[in-house]
Amino acid sequence: MSDKMRWRYGDTNPVVAAVDAATVIEIGDLVYLDVDDAKPASSQADQGSEPANQELFADRFLGVAMQRSRSGDTAPIRVATTGVFEFDCPASTFELGDLVGVDENAAGNALLPQQVAKVSASKYAVGRVAKRSPTAATCVLVDIRSTVMTGGVEGSSPSGV
Repeated sequence: MSDKMRWRYGDTNPVVAAVDAATVIEIGDLVYLDVDDAKPASSQADQGSEPANQELFADRFLGVAMQRSRSGDTAPIRVATTGVFEFDCPASTFELGDLVGVDENAAGNALLPQQVAKVSASKYAVGRVAKRSPTAATCVLVDIRSTVMTGGVEGSSPSGV
């Protein structure tokens, strides 16, 4: 995927994260913290199922890349830990507050770095829908919450799921 500025509004509360020289990150990638380095969702090892992949990613969710890192680059990048971002998604309707997590590729063996999907519980989520879409939409506004920096969205739902 190519660089795409996905930020739409709200405070981004950015952090500066280290990136390994071999890691490629595009602007707009959902990134997680792997020990001490930011990595795009697509770099996460397959956990065998979409829910397992989403849960592990949500547990380590750092935010959305606001700068790119090409192969060989060693400079740290700025990562937004909050804010409202527009992401591609499978066609679906959305209500305010719906939970969204990182979507998985068609082969079912890797996460997509710049696409989200509805999830059934906060333990899989990286954010909540910030604009209602009563008819099926292929993009959605998401209010992200970094698990690493803000505690994420897990446990914040009224039902505790």
